[in-house]
Amino acid sequence: MSGKLILIRHGESEWNALGKWTGWTDVSITEEGAKLSRELGGRLKDFSVDVAYNSELKRTKETLDAVLDGLGQSDVERRESGAINERDYGVFTGKLKEQVKEEIGDEAYLLLRRGWDRPIQDGESLKDVYTRVLPFYEQEIVPMLNEGKNVMIVGHGNSLRAMVKYIDGISDDDISSFEFGHNQALVYEVDESGHQSSKITVGL
Repeated sequence: MSGKLILIRHGESEWNALGKWTGWTDVSITEEGAKLSRELGGRLKDFSVDVAYNSELKRTKETLDAVLDGLGQSDVERRESGAINERDYGVFTGKLKEQVKEEIGDEAYLLLRRGWDRPIQDGESLKDVYTRVLPFYEQEIVPMLNEGKNVMIVGHGNSLRAMVKYIDGISDDDISSFEFGHNQALVYEVDESGHQSSKITVGL
C-alpha cells in the first residue's frame, strides 16, 4: 500500500499580504501565516510523517516549522529541493497583481496567472515548472511512497499545481481552473506510477 503524500502550500507571505507577485523573491511568512500553519498541523495529527520537504525559499521552511510544531513532530527528517521552488515571474516579480490586471486586461491577466504555456519575459511558464517538478516527483518521491513512507511537501502555488496536474491527470486546459489555496493540505495515496488512487482535503 502507498504511503501518504501530504501536499501543503506555504502560509501567507509578506508579499501575498501586499498582493505582489513573489516568485523567487525570498520573503518570510506573516505572523498570521505562521499561526494558521500551526493550526493546520494540528488538523493533521492523524498522520505520522517520515520525511518532510521544503523548497529553497524561506517561506516554505517557516511554514514547515509551524506545521510540524502544530503536528507535534518537529524531529521529522527534513530535506530541501529547488525543484519545488515557486514559478519565476520574471519581469512581473514584485509588481502588484491588481495593477498588472488593469494594465493588460482580465483575459490576458488570467492567462498570465493560470495558463499552461504562457511565456513570461525572463521567467517561467507553468509548463516550465512542471518540467522541473516532475522528475523530482517521479524519481525521489514516488519510490518512497511505494515503500510505504509518508512524505510531506511544503511548496508553492505553482510548483504544487504542477505536481497535482500529474497526480490527478489534469489536462493542459483544465489546470487553469485549479488553485492550491493557503491553509489546506491535500493527502494522497498513489499507485506505483504516482497517480492518485485516493485523495482527501484537510483544511481550516
